Amino acid sequence: MTTKFAKATEVERKWYVINAEAIPLGKVAAEAARLLRGKHKPIFTPNVDTGDNVIIINASKTVLTGGKLDKKMYRWHSGYPGGLKQMTYRVLMNKRPERAVEHAVKGMLPHNKLGAAMYKKLHVYQGPEHPHQAQKPEVWTMK
Repeated sequence: MTTKFAKATEVERKWYVINAEAIPLGKVAAEAARLLRGKHKPIFTPNVDTGDNVIIINASKTVLTGGKLDKKMYRWHSGYPGGLKQMTYRVLMNKRPERAVEHAVKGMLPHNKLGAAMYKKLHVYQGPEHPHQAQKPEVWTMK
């Protein structure tokens, strides 16, 4: 019996909606990364993008457990000397909650061209509305 390897042209892509309301940020990010990679499919192949498109709604209502809101820092660099900037997740969740979810998911994807292609299929929205109704997304329930 031979092993079946998926080809990029054979992959059937679906759209899924994840409601992040009252769910910890790490659980939402882990499940989104799993769907983006395609690990939920029987045709999963590590070197082929077999994943689906993921829409995350209610990013502003996701939670961080413990004292992470005040202790965990979001850091980035402007590219200029001395340009390291940082803010706590409390400030980030008030200003741009979708950025916090995107950052968490991106860290769980492969750090190469394949991961960049998977990341492009992620769509995060602050509230319950999204403009992807035409794709007929299915609701993905968190386990």
